[in-house]
Amino acid sequence: MPELGLAVRARRELLGLTQQQLANLAGLSRTTINLLENGTLSDLGFRKVMALADLLGIQLSAVTPSSPRPRALLMASRSASVSYREKLTSAELASALATGDIPEDRLPHLATLIDEMPAALLVSAVEEASHVSSVPAKEIWAHVRKWASELNSPRLAWA
Repeated sequence: MPELGLAVRARRELLGLTQQQLANLAGLSRTTINLLENGTLSDLGFRKVMALADLLGIQLSAVTPSSPRPRALLMASRSASVSYREKLTSAELASALATGDIPEDRLPHLATLIDEMPAALLVSAVEEASHVSSVPAKEIWAHVRKWASELNSPRLAWA
């Protein structure tokens, strides 16, 4: 959101508007505009961001990453290992995701991954596993859903 704040400030100043004038035009508070411009606003909501961008003529774009997030498998394997003495390695995780086979002694780790892993990290780990193994991500997701079913995961994402 800091980049948006900088763009809002630059456009507002170029258009000769005060924060209060922009707030009035956008239906927001001056405090919200101030927090946004200073990069300290934690959340504005998609509709408000889009309306403000449209008002100021700012074009927003989404950029699709060209490669997986770096070290997602490492971060996921460490996160899945926090409660266990024996650690799940990133290579073991990549292999399990690609093949669908969970080593018996790593079953608790994968259960933790399926039930508790932040969704963004899980998505990134699947993407990286697909990239390094050349197994389609769709096939890896099928493995994850199968494990979730077999392990009776309470996570709503697998329902």
